[in-house]
Amino acid sequence: MAGDELQWLHRRVVVLMLVAWVPLLALSVAEGHAWGGNVQLTFLRDVELQVRLLFALPLLLVSELVVHQRIRPVVRQFLVQGLVPDAARSKFEAAVASAMRLRNSVPAEVLLLALVYLVGVGVIWRREVALGVTSWYGERTDVGLRLSLAGWWLGYVSVPLFQFLLLRWYYRFFIWTRFLWQVSRIELTIVPTHPDRSGGLGFLALVSSAFAPLLVAQGALFAGMVADRIFYAGATLLTFKVDLIGLVVVIVFVILGPLLVFSPRLAAAKRAGLREYSTLAGRYVSEFDRKWLRGGGPANEPLIGSSDIQSLADMGNSFEVVKRMRLTPFTLQTVLQLAAATLLPVLPLTLTMFSLDELLGRLLKIVF
Repeated sequence: MAGDELQWLHRRVVVLMLVAWVPLLALSVAEGHAWGGNVQLTFLRDVELQVRLLFALPLLLVSELVVHQRIRPVVRQFLVQGLVPDAARSKFEAAVASAMRLRNSVPAEVLLLALVYLVGVGVIWRREVALGVTSWYGERTDVGLRLSLAGWWLGYVSVPLFQFLLLRWYYRFFIWTRFLWQVSRIELTIVPTHPDRSGGLGFLALVSSAFAPLLVAQGALFAGMVADRIFYAGATLLTFKVDLIGLVVVIVFVILGPLLVFSPRLAAAKRAGLREYSTLAGRYVSEFDRKWLRGGGPANEPLIGSSDIQSLADMGNSFEVVKRMRLTPFTLQTVLQLAAATLLPVLPLTLTMFSLDELLGRLLKIVF
């Protein structure tokens, strides 16, 4: 359903909705648990499920296409900008080929699917995720979770499908990390005076924006889970503040952590640049001083209009660029943008702490 370039996005979304969500609705209607009945949590009021299958799942598919379209030009920048020496080009191409083999590995996806059913469904979902109230998908008993017909479809089709797509994303993060680590072993041509202040590797931060839909999906999953526990289990949003902080930290690290493999290279390039430009600047300053202050230059050479002063300023600017060179290919702004994308779906839950009128009143007090 994907095509060579993941171009059939709408087809995949529709098919997965027909498999994962529509049967749950039909079975819930048949069992009388869709919007009423003798259960505490009905199907249409299950915020976590609706967010998971109708919002987060399509976003996971959208993320595949966005990342596929953006990560390939980013990888080509290693060659376009001349970061990979000609002698190491075969090594770079081997790293790309290895990453593609892992991404297209059928045994790896079979293993992920087995992990989903053995651990994701058999242990985590039944024991940790399912609410301890009578719901449309089952009820808690002394021997465990007794599933309804809709619950059987949820537990053995819908949840595994979603968990597989999510787990496959983290597998792809592993492939991306492995690829970057292999590239970082190459003696890259890093230029300390590059305007991006990252030695020419600043383009890697562009990958982070491609993961924005995935971050929103991950934040939505958390928000849906918290919403159900607020509405039906008596919890409050502040109960999950540690979990929320942990989620943001983990997600941001998963996205930006792989880029840290270049930090040793950048640190070495910065040290070498400071040493070399310091030596060069020392020579230039000595010659400038001797020429203009010690009478070493021609007596009839005018100071006004001389390019020596501009060259001195350019030398100082170059040294300042090297001095401010970052040891990471990303900035604090990148970190904040990723954190904001993760937190965005959680913001509506702040209305569970106080009403909309109270929120507007507090905002007006801040403004005025």
